[in-house]
Amino acid sequence: MNNLLADPAPDFDQPVAVLKHCHGRIRKQLATLEKLVAHLPEHGADEQARQAATAVLKYFDKAAHLHHEDEEQDLLPMLLAVAKGDDAATLQALVPVILQEHKDMDAMWQDLHEQLMGIADGSGTQLSASIVRRFVQSYHGHMEREEGIVAPMALRLFGPDQMARLGGAMRQRRGLEQTTSPATPAPSIGETVADLRKDYGQARLDESDVASDPMDQFTRWFEEALKAEVNEPNAMSVATVGEDGRPTSRIVLVKQFDARGFTWYTNYDSQKGKQLASKPFAALLFFWSELERQVRIEGRVERTSAEESDKYFNSRPLKSRLSAIASEQSEPIANRAALEQHYEEVARQYGEAPPRPQHWGGFRLVPERIEFWQGRRSRFHDRIVYTRQEDGSWTRQRLQP
Repeated sequence: MNNLLADPAPDFDQPVAVLKHCHGRIRKQLATLEKLVAHLPEHGADEQARQAATAVLKYFDKAAHLHHEDEEQDLLPMLLAVAKGDDAATLQALVPVILQEHKDMDAMWQDLHEQLMGIADGSGTQLSASIVRRFVQSYHGHMEREEGIVAPMALRLFGPDQMARLGGAMRQRRGLEQTTSPATPAPSIGETVADLRKDYGQARLDESDVASDPMDQFTRWFEEALKAEVNEPNAMSVATVGEDGRPTSRIVLVKQFDARGFTWYTNYDSQKGKQLASKPFAALLFFWSELERQVRIEGRVERTSAEESDKYFNSRPLKSRLSAIASEQSEPIANRAALEQHYEEVARQYGEAPPRPQHWGGFRLVPERIEFWQGRRSRFHDRIVYTRQEDGSWTRQRLQP
């Protein structure tokens, strides 16, 4: 159904040729998708279908995104910097279209990704013909625009220096190093991490856009994160401080947020529980990379009421309740087998109705400072911070990036 052997690609000293070669590979994967739609009703997720789905997933999960980044972060900005007259006018009209098409195709790919994962592992046979059709049509139109306008313009306007810069950026994005002499050792991953960069540009954040109350603004952003299908939008970093003044952090899941603050549940005898008992202040961080956003929250931490902790504990799945009893969180244990044996003992003891242990319950951070951060181009980010006043009201201020 698909040739799994990749065609030899041009070298990165011909970056425009590399980009056009990528289009050729995209067209092959699109053809495989169309064949897969026709193949599944008759043959199901047989070996041929599984191999085809795996090949398509492998390409669009990684290589296609690198291709988009080549255009968004290097090719198009470089063209905008040198284009003049009619070329500049053409780009001003075309670039927003190309960027929006990337987002639209990425959204369609997310739908196809889930279906293809099921086909690849043999657990599903559904592949939406309508989404495949729109995805294929969108990509073909998109590539024709780039090959008809963008690529010829780059070949006409870029000199050797710009071509070398573009090719070098593309090579670096793929983790490929230029050939070095034996006397020059290749840099380690720890040395090259400084060169990892992603430019942001999805949205902006103005004082006129945000709510007067930070909890309303957080609710608005959280709903947008849900709509964008951000991976675990309720995951947040919780940073606390020990008796020695040294900070520690970990990821937990927020279980409720309202005018009172942000609530999560844990073992009160855990490391964070003990630290909060002695120093009842914490910092939270939500990072939604898909939206290029983060929210930083600082404030005093208090325990939730026993009634609130009981209500949430009893809403949890049975195995989660038993785990909360069985685990002496943050304490050492000999091995996994001992941990599981303890769980089995607790399960036999309490059955289907384990009570909430006294050492387990909720914490609520009452915010005193909330900062909303929106990524922008060239690290010139938008930052708006809310600070709670003594009377409970909030002030709002822009911070420099």
